Amino acid sequence: MTSIDPFGRTDKLDDNMLAALVTRFEARGKNPQFSKMLSDYLDAMSIPPAARVLDMGCGTGLAARAIARRTGFSGRITGVDLSPYLVSAAKRLASEEGLAERLEFCAGDVRRLDFADGTFDALVAHTLLSHVDDPLSALKEAARVVKHGGMIGIFDGDYASLTFDHADPMKGKAYDEALISALVTNPRVMRQLPRLLRAAGLELVTSFGYALSEIGKANFWTSAIEAYRKLVVKAGEMTEDEANDWAADLRDDSDAGTFFGSSNYYAYVARRPSGHNA
Repeated sequence: MTSIDPFGRTDKLDDNMLAALVTRFEARGKNPQFSKMLSDYLDAMSIPPAARVLDMGCGTGLAARAIARRTGFSGRITGVDLSPYLVSAAKRLASEEGLAERLEFCAGDVRRLDFADGTFDALVAHTLLSHVDDPLSALKEAARVVKHGGMIGIFDGDYASLTFDHADPMKGKAYDEALISALVTNPRVMRQLPRLLRAAGLELVTSFGYALSEIGKANFWTSAIEAYRKLVVKAGEMTEDEANDWAADLRDDSDAGTFFGSSNYYAYVARRPSGHNA
């Protein structure tokens, strides 16, 4: 069976898989460490109060809602995602938080955006690039639709570093490799961002690096394990029994206080060079 990245093919997943993704996206968004990572790069972007902002690969609209909630923000945010299911979830969550008037969501392909050049004052791509088969094309589209001088915030995991402990180290290594192969199209893309930004005609402004590690008990990783358990089977990297056993072992480790799970994350803030706006 051919391995796929389910996160990059959300328009082809069934509702059960998509519901698991919604749960994961929202659970990790509520984690204090993960939330701080988002706040750090949004702070560095200094998005103008009345800005028009694009959320590329918006998923459930987590980043879009965070921008809309920022003190003094009165602008408008557009979210684009490949999956109509996730777009629907984003609309529902925005409405539940009373943010619907400032947010709009639509289905679309981030590699071919249906917006004119220089439409947006700022743009974010939150946990997108590792799941895109051609990240440079997505970055070039980001550069195209942002105004000259506009800021672009990019955040994602360095999933080549994703690892969970296992009682059998060799099995643990094999499971890590299976997860990375199953879940991420470009596990090393965040290491390549400095050169990709330059190739897209963007200027690097600042960057942030993090290690999100849990030792003893799982919290942030709990919803990930449940989502990965389903997605790794969908991707053809584990059988259902293998995936269930893997997840059960990690839950047992957490209950016993012997859990270890970790991944690096990076955020980059870039700018489209100033010039004449068409």
